[in-house]
Amino acid sequence: MVDLSLRNIRKAYGDMEVLHGIDLDIKSGEFIVFVGPSGCGKSTLLRSIAGLETITSGDLVIDGARMNAVAPSKRGISMVFQSYALYPHMTVYENMAFGLRIAGTPKAEIDARVRRAAEILQLDKYLQRLPKALSGGQRQRVAIGRAIVRNPRVFLFDEPLSNLDAALRVATRIEIAKLKQSMPDVTMIYVTHDQIEAMTLADRIVVFKDGYIEQVGTPTDLYRKPANLFVAQFIGSPAMNILKGEVIERTETSARCQLDCGVELELAMEPGRLSRGEAVSIGIRPENTRIADGDGSGPTFAGTVDLVEHLGEVQILYLDLPGAREKFLIKVDGELSYACKENIRVTARLQDIHVFDPEGNVADHKNATGEVMPHR
Repeated sequence: MVDLSLRNIRKAYGDMEVLHGIDLDIKSGEFIVFVGPSGCGKSTLLRSIAGLETITSGDLVIDGARMNAVAPSKRGISMVFQSYALYPHMTVYENMAFGLRIAGTPKAEIDARVRRAAEILQLDKYLQRLPKALSGGQRQRVAIGRAIVRNPRVFLFDEPLSNLDAALRVATRIEIAKLKQSMPDVTMIYVTHDQIEAMTLADRIVVFKDGYIEQVGTPTDLYRKPANLFVAQFIGSPAMNILKGEVIERTETSARCQLDCGVELELAMEPGRLSRGEAVSIGIRPENTRIADGDGSGPTFAGTVDLVEHLGEVQILYLDLPGAREKFLIKVDGELSYACKENIRVTARLQDIHVFDPEGNVADHKNATGEVMPHR
């Protein structure tokens, strides 16, 4: 088992800095997912941990030892890339054994390690096949098996599912989850831009944006209590609805807000957060909205249906709200019937509403869980 610490990690290419002082502690046996949009620095950080990129400044510490100047092959790390990179003329067995043979590992040990990895990944029946005789998902499992046989202290995955179609992506994601269960002592770091992969695989998620960490926490932390607008809209599908407005009245315990769509609502708010006249953003997830039934338990929004997406069990309604800058989405039962241009009224519970200040940070930090990064 191994702990991994990143201390003020910076990475620059000439005058362009792409990682801006990353601080992160990863516990032994954790499955950590780096998530964020393309170009946010997540793969650069992963490659820096692997030793494939030189760290400009800061400290990478693995199991108490500083690793900045240690060769990649000596770090006890195995990495699985987006590309399978299998040798086409070698069988599955030979592909998985090749690195051990080069390292001079005894033949009996090679055989034991390869067969154990094949059993974990359900590749036993395919050991004598060439890569061309395998599906995409099976090839990716061979690439994972090639990493497993090295008995690494840390496993790194760099978007391993992005080359697979939707069905194979789901199947291979399940295999990776099972792999973690079978190797509970191995620390794993997984990079993806797919927030569904992050939510289903991670013990903790690290959300990146523009070379900074925005928030660190469990999937539940980030979904229920996002620290800022970026995390709120990146985690969750469809993305959280955001309505703009202004604080029109402030008391010691509450803030009354006037939204651009014409709705007023009063929110519990601790002193020192949001003053009268300040801009405010209100976030409501599509799955936390419902058709209004007149019970008066939350704010009501009147809108016109612009588009209906039928997804079987559920359907997503795209609403036009008067004065709102973007479509307002709501998830409803797939058995119900709605038509374009239909006028409907929707509502949400006050406890399901997220409030963000003019800088986009959560307005009440008691409502943010996990590790919230300081505002830059």
